[in-house]
Amino acid sequence: MVKPIEAYHIPAMLSECIAGLNIKGDGIYVDVTFGGGGHSKAILKALGPKGKLYAFDQDNDAVQNLPDDERLVFINHNFKYISQFLAYLNAIPVDGIMADLGISSYQINEGEKGFAHRLEGNLDMRMDKNATLSASDVVNTYTEAQLLKVFRTYGEINNAYKLVQTIIEVRKTSPIITIADFKTAIKNCTPPREESKYLSQVFQALRIQVNEEMKALETMLTASNQLLKKGGRLVVLSYHSLEDRIVKNFINSGNVEGEVEKDFFGQTNIPFKAITKKPMVPTEQEILENKRVRSAKLRIAEKR
Repeated sequence: MVKPIEAYHIPAMLSECIAGLNIKGDGIYVDVTFGGGGHSKAILKALGPKGKLYAFDQDNDAVQNLPDDERLVFINHNFKYISQFLAYLNAIPVDGIMADLGISSYQINEGEKGFAHRLEGNLDMRMDKNATLSASDVVNTYTEAQLLKVFRTYGEINNAYKLVQTIIEVRKTSPIITIADFKTAIKNCTPPREESKYLSQVFQALRIQVNEEMKALETMLTASNQLLKKGGRLVVLSYHSLEDRIVKNFINSGNVEGEVEKDFFGQTNIPFKAITKKPMVPTEQEILENKRVRSAKLRIAEKR
């Protein structure tokens, strides 16, 4: 059954993102996170008849949201392959790249995907069902050091050591397969008064690891330097401090490490100009209407 865009996902900071792209009627644009199609639909509305939009999404369910528009080319793959596909389609250079790094409401609300701690289902979390690694694989097979890195880095879990030790003890006697299995296993680690927040952080960490989200982000940002034409815009919405730091570093230095490189003469060559000196955040009204955007940060840059 086809779900309307509004049910699938409400696009975050829509007007700010479209304004940030500075869309030219005959330009070529890329939406690397198609999802419910909200941002893509707005881009198409701003484009003229000769404009073109390439949209990426690795989730097969996103296909149901495709508008009937010959200016749109949908690519059912992870955006880490952006360079390869755009080169194959002879679509380089482009005028703008848009990324909304948040998980869609639809994905959260589908229990079988295993993203939400409040639903029943397998502990899966794969956005691409063809991928081999699931969240269950992570909690059942990762070493202590690997699990600590996942929960400390991607979830910023304060009691990560206790959490990891608990997981290791439980899995010795019984594999952790479902969401219910996992919640039961870590019950003694979960603060009673902050259960929802804690579980959200834990599940976020697993999701980021399973889908290699940080690696994909770094690959896409690095590629954007070669893909964007002079004056082209990079527009990125992030929802996690680590994501935002990577985006900020890239815009300010040209690399994800944030290290400004100098040539033989001591001069810097930073390929992007920050349009937003500080990240833009949602209005109070938007947060009231869609609480999932409350942690969103928008950064916009222009290729020099």
